[in-house]
Amino acid sequence: MSTTDIKEVVKEKYGQAALRATTGGSSCCGAAPASSDCCDPITSNLYDVSQISQIPEEALLASLGCGNPTALAKLNPGEVVLDLGSGGGIDVLLSARRVGPTGKAYGLDMTDEMLALANENKRKSGMENVEFLKGEIENIPLPDNSVNVIISNCVINLSADKDKVLREAFRVLKPGGRRAVSDVVTRGDISPTVRESILLWVGCIAGALDETEYRNKLAAAGFEQIDIEPTRIYRADDARDILTASGLDVNTIAADVDGKFFSAFVRAVKPGMAVF
Repeated sequence: MSTTDIKEVVKEKYGQAALRATTGGSSCCGAAPASSDCCDPITSNLYDVSQISQIPEEALLASLGCGNPTALAKLNPGEVVLDLGSGGGIDVLLSARRVGPTGKAYGLDMTDEMLALANENKRKSGMENVEFLKGEIENIPLPDNSVNVIISNCVINLSADKDKVLREAFRVLKPGGRRAVSDVVTRGDISPTVRESILLWVGCIAGALDETEYRNKLAAAGFEQIDIEPTRIYRADDARDILTASGLDVNTIAADVDGKFFSAFVRAVKPGMAVF
């Protein structure tokens, strides 16, 4: 499929996830049918009780993440944070509390339904140091050298042009700025059958980069101090429902899946002296 086709499918599926959240339904990485409870090993149990109590319920229900970048990223009072693919706003709201009233938390999303939900969650939270922007992560609508920290939660793997995403992230980061992203990463050879499934792409799996390729792309974009830390390693049985919903026989492709996909915390730094 073309880059445009992939974006349109992602928009549709994530728009549906936002609408489900507004009616009390939960989300997953997007491959499960709308009638499903959408609980899967990628998106479930990512936030602790103390974090859940800080945000509107709809923000949690709309979460399509594969990790918890706000728990792993170091955020300081007064910093500017940008969340790429911010969805219902859960990580933006949590980050805004961490950076405090002298800081700022931006969320960037291309889906109208998610932006509407995020702005409603912002209103419910009462937080003023939050702003949601409409746009694509390949073309970030912020100036050069304007952000201290970039976070993202299982979104970069959905892009068909990851090199451009990484170059844009590097551009908007200030010297010394940090990239602290949760993403799905692969290890070893993966069957083309899995790679080419658009539903799995939307489901946060097929678009994932190999860990070595991820490191190389980050370095090519200019980043240093690159580190990929696995946080959840997935087995074939973990992904059974997602794979079956996509029309794949789990038993047949188990060897291509088992232990080769994992959620990871991906860190990197833009060279230079840190600037507030």
